[in-house]
Amino acid sequence: MARQKLSQYRKKRDFSRTREPGSGKQRAAASPQLRFVVQKHAARRLHYDLRLELDGVFKSWAVTKGPSLDPRERRLAVEVEDHPLDYGDFEGTIPAGEYGGGTVQLWDRGYWAPLPGRSAEADLKAGHLKFLLAGERLAGEWVLVRMARDRERGKRNNWLLIKHRDDYARTGDALLKRDRSIASGRPMAQIARGTGPRPKPFMTAKRPQRAGRARPRAASRARTSIARRTAGAALPPRFVAPQLAKLVPYVPTDAGWAHEVKFDGYRMQMRVAGRKATLRTRSSLDWTDRFPEIALAGAGLGDCLIDGEIVALDGRGVPSFSALQAALVDEDTGELVYFVFDLLFADGHDLRPAALAERKERLAKLLRPKSLATRLRYVEHFESAAEAVLKSACRMELEGVVSKRLDAPYRSGRGGSWLKTKCRAGHEVVIGGWTVRDGSLRSLLAGVYRGKRLAYVGRIGTGFGQEKARTLAKKLQAVRRDESPFSGPDAPRETAEIRWAEPKLVAEIEFAGFTGSGMIRQAAFKGLREDKPAREVGPEEVASVKPSAEVVIRGVALSKPDKALWPDAGDSRPVTKRDLAEYFDAVGPWMIDHIEGRPCSIVRAPDGIAGQRFFQRHAMPGTSSLITLRKVSGDRKPYLQFDSNEALIALAQLGGIELHPWNCEPRQPAVPGRLIFDLDPAPDVDFARVVEAAREVKERLEAFGLVAFCKTTGGKGLHVVTPLAQPKRRKLDWKLAKGFAQALCVQLAADHPDRYTANMSKKARPGKIFLDYLRNGEKATAVAPMSPRARAGAPVSMPLNWKQVRAGLDPMRYTIRTAPALLAKSRPWTGYGAAARPLPAELLRKAR
Repeated sequence: MARQKLSQYRKKRDFSRTREPGSGKQRAAASPQLRFVVQKHAARRLHYDLRLELDGVFKSWAVTKGPSLDPRERRLAVEVEDHPLDYGDFEGTIPAGEYGGGTVQLWDRGYWAPLPGRSAEADLKAGHLKFLLAGERLAGEWVLVRMARDRERGKRNNWLLIKHRDDYARTGDALLKRDRSIASGRPMAQIARGTGPRPKPFMTAKRPQRAGRARPRAASRARTSIARRTAGAALPPRFVAPQLAKLVPYVPTDAGWAHEVKFDGYRMQMRVAGRKATLRTRSSLDWTDRFPEIALAGAGLGDCLIDGEIVALDGRGVPSFSALQAALVDEDTGELVYFVFDLLFADGHDLRPAALAERKERLAKLLRPKSLATRLRYVEHFESAAEAVLKSACRMELEGVVSKRLDAPYRSGRGGSWLKTKCRAGHEVVIGGWTVRDGSLRSLLAGVYRGKRLAYVGRIGTGFGQEKARTLAKKLQAVRRDESPFSGPDAPRETAEIRWAEPKLVAEIEFAGFTGSGMIRQAAFKGLREDKPAREVGPEEVASVKPSAEVVIRGVALSKPDKALWPDAGDSRPVTKRDLAEYFDAVGPWMIDHIEGRPCSIVRAPDGIAGQRFFQRHAMPGTSSLITLRKVSGDRKPYLQFDSNEALIALAQLGGIELHPWNCEPRQPAVPGRLIFDLDPAPDVDFARVVEAAREVKERLEAFGLVAFCKTTGGKGLHVVTPLAQPKRRKLDWKLAKGFAQALCVQLAADHPDRYTANMSKKARPGKIFLDYLRNGEKATAVAPMSPRARAGAPVSMPLNWKQVRAGLDPMRYTIRTAPALLAKSRPWTGYGAAARPLPAELLRKAR
């Protein structure tokens, strides 16, 4: 079979001229593991030949620019003919004029395996081979992807060679500068001359040997991983580099994520082997002796490797980093808890390739004994309501939420399948000095590493009481130095109160954010971290997460969440469909009280306010089941009604921007529930006069015993609103309600004809404010409080306290971006529900 596969190889070579192997019987020794080789080949053009052992031959690709350890790089790999296994020991020259003429160097070699559960043959045929390398220079996970257009042409087979993100990924191409053979130590020039030592055999040796010095530790680790994946792991490894989470500005709300509480403690890995538990920090320091109770509790689990965080709980049951520090200093660790959230090895098998959902299911079963509950606790997760989980975590003063892909394997390093969202800004910093005053510690000088440079990021002036300051001062004195460790333009200048420190101590801080120049604001000291080397402390940047094609908020899926509905929102950022849904989610609990149970018309702008807009009263095909359909006597078609937050988010999905509810009593369309006086100024009227008009309408209503409320319209006017109660003897109808509103407006206009008009004719309106009472008829609508408007700047109809209705009021300050915070701060319309009053009895008697 191998001879048939090598027919193309033999046809292209004249073995009387070239010393390449393959003219006779193959001599390569059998191996329990698949081997690979990379040969640096200076032919017509310099390239690198990747060869993977499979079915008795080397499957081969010419990688034009060489393999890259940078996952962002996609290197063209042209599939060529199969090569004999003996080729794995070939290093030398191919005569000029022969196929591939030039110098060949054994640049890397080792072992490879397809990822668990995969078939290399099937994946090659499908054009998507994922595999693991364990070489001297190349290690970790890789993928070969066949390019579609070449498959369609049926000519050359062009592939892309891509490095996966893992422990072995690196940026740049420094690795390709290494020009010494992995087998002989010779550079290309020496090989071309034919001088120097002969290469050590790899393929023909009975026991393949490692033949180079480059990256022996990495090669050993990767080779061990391959051996375990292919032969099954008897014992868990000593340590696995932990998977880390990227910091993002918001929790992912689409499906397929598990959301866990973020703990404020020490990340710890527990290895159990032979009924002995070992605890290691994220940097592999053995801390078993520091947590003896937890190690003892875990010893009976059976051979496994688990990931979690050791935490101290305060009196409220909330994780406290300060309490954890105190427990370690006092060596009083009996009350600490190990919160366990992942299972990496168990029952002799590597579980990292398995999906998180499977790993957590097995972990829950492993921790079932009740005796473990006090020391080792399984971390539950939520698969929906992501934003509610974050809000709950923040209310409980927890650190935040970690969101993990349920279908993702465990990958060491910081990838995109684990994301963290924080309730409060926290950071790790390196202490590069401190200040003293009157002999006492006053502040710490903090920095982070940017490359090899320790960059200054500001001072930490609070968070240490007398006892903590004394303990910290001793540690600082032990690392005192004469010169500043900081460099760069922002480094602090030496003063009499500054003491410099060797950059060895790592502090955990809490702070209010960064200044424009990158300095920390209002930083508070939480404690020292002994589990992380100072050199690993760098700036933690918020990852720019590309939103998925579909976002889910409160269970409502938003298609095209990034579609701009307000292209110009006044701050150079458009307001998107997602922004609108999040706005409705924020203000919905307040807004629902004023629209629930009332038919509602909407303004839709599916392509944004610059596109087509239309008014909709009735349901259309495809209307979400979350939106209530209200039948009204005398109308064949039901009206739309919004009775929940979910209904408002469904409205956002439709591109619904404005809500215009009826002014009836909830669930009683025939009964007036409020009166609205719309103060609509002519273009030449100053807004201060509109404010005066609102206050005058308020006084007139109060004279009748009614209670007035005010809101902006989201435009140039104001609405004065009064809630109505039903009279005891006679049911209020729309004719009476509208008649009262009309009479009040006509009287006000008659009293001040130079300022107001109750005539809707445009001829009567220049220089005046139109007192619009027409919104008080049956089925008439008015824009809802907190409803956005389809106008530039994304303004909203904002409810106000009467203290705010004064000179200088600017309706355009109330927008989708500003209104939620202002609503929570000002608490407008307090007591609205209890403020309903009946219309004057005298009016009702006259109407009999």
